[in-house]
Amino acid sequence: MSITAQSVWNNCLNFIKDNIQPQAYKTWFEPIMAVKLTDNALSIQVPSKFFYEWLEEHYVKILKVALTKELGETAKLVYIIKMENTYGNKQPFTERIPSSNRSAVKSQDVDVPLKNRDRELRNPFVIPGIRNVKIESQLNPNYNFDNFLEGDSNRLARSAGLAVSAKPGGTSFNPLLIFGGVGLGKTHLAHAIGVDIKDKYPEKTVLYISAEKFTQQYIDSVKKNNRNDFIHFYQLIDVLVIDDVQFLSGKSGTQDVFFHIFNHLHQNGKQVILTSDKAPVDMQDIEQRLLSRFKWGLSAELQTPDFETRVSILKNKLYRDGVEMPDDIIEYVAKHIKSNIRELEGAIISLIAQSSFNKKEINIELAKQVVEKFVKNTKREVSIDYIQKVVSDYFQMDVDTLQSKTRKRHIVQARQLAMFFAKKLTKASLASIGSQIGKRDHATVLHACKTVDNLSSTDKQFRKYVEDLTKKLSV
Repeated sequence: MSITAQSVWNNCLNFIKDNIQPQAYKTWFEPIMAVKLTDNALSIQVPSKFFYEWLEEHYVKILKVALTKELGETAKLVYIIKMENTYGNKQPFTERIPSSNRSAVKSQDVDVPLKNRDRELRNPFVIPGIRNVKIESQLNPNYNFDNFLEGDSNRLARSAGLAVSAKPGGTSFNPLLIFGGVGLGKTHLAHAIGVDIKDKYPEKTVLYISAEKFTQQYIDSVKKNNRNDFIHFYQLIDVLVIDDVQFLSGKSGTQDVFFHIFNHLHQNGKQVILTSDKAPVDMQDIEQRLLSRFKWGLSAELQTPDFETRVSILKNKLYRDGVEMPDDIIEYVAKHIKSNIRELEGAIISLIAQSSFNKKEINIELAKQVVEKFVKNTKREVSIDYIQKVVSDYFQMDVDTLQSKTRKRHIVQARQLAMFFAKKLTKASLASIGSQIGKRDHATVLHACKTVDNLSSTDKQFRKYVEDLTKKLSV
């Protein structure tokens, strides 16, 4: 009898089914499809990147045991992601596996789609003033218009965003200022506009940057006496997206340089997109000449989504992540979590986790427990940029040092702590955290979190680091 991918996977499933809870098996293993078996490597298709990262984080050991039983010590597992919008190249990466796992799973490769594979490889503010150097947009392609669902709460802002992406710099919506409360989708919409522009106009230079990082770059340029290069660099951008522009409050030097950059871009028909947690009229300590320019275009507010929109958002997320859930559960969560979209999606992830690991079916009673606990304990999410800044300041180093390739012990530990708190305090994926903290892969983030947990329980000084940073990052 010939061995096929399906027969190997069926045997693996039989073993896995006997060793985990039925609900977890139904959620995380039934949707997987065996694709091919080549050179002792089993390729399986998973519904999404979220799905793949969950398997890696929670079920890698049982996958290792099951695959070893079928294919021996040289077994290899390859994931193929079915629904994924992330940039990538054709060559798969090889994950570093802890030594205890290496005998069974030598590497785990992820095939990523070919769309947008020519990702630019330069960081922003590198070799200013040289036009032929590619500038990486810093856009997250997972934030697109397809998963920014329209509702009464966001219709104006979304429509304006589509108009801008169709004709950047050529509408009256310049600048486009998107404002609203925490977790309502300002950053998502800003990225979506940029992603759409890059799709429609590949030749245009698009750059997304937080106001906090823009400020830090400006300070660095003053220290290095290359302020003019800094200005020249930003004047080359065709579409500039600045997130959380309210962080410019009180920073007169940064406001002055941004004023000159803004004027140049606007006068030359370039598009400026801004996000803020408040309307221009409510911004404090922003120079009047800047505020007047913010009002030149359109200020569009994102409001709290209504019930129907919240239901649509949850269904869309579950579909993208390849996870099924009864409609009555979705509606219960949507009814009781109203404040923002980030908390809404976080509650669904918490519900999936509770079901998988606490041997419980997903029903209204479990949803009630999770929602009550989630609403009670939820806190305002901090940004990964902010976490890196706090950790860097605590260890008296700059963010560039934190993100560098150096293996010096104190810098490595600082970087691992930044990754640990990013995983703990944000909803970002492991891959996203790694990408933002020194362009590491998700396996490095996973290793960093485990290292922090281990050192916290064995090293008194390290435990103090964790306690101090927890207080500094509490929101």
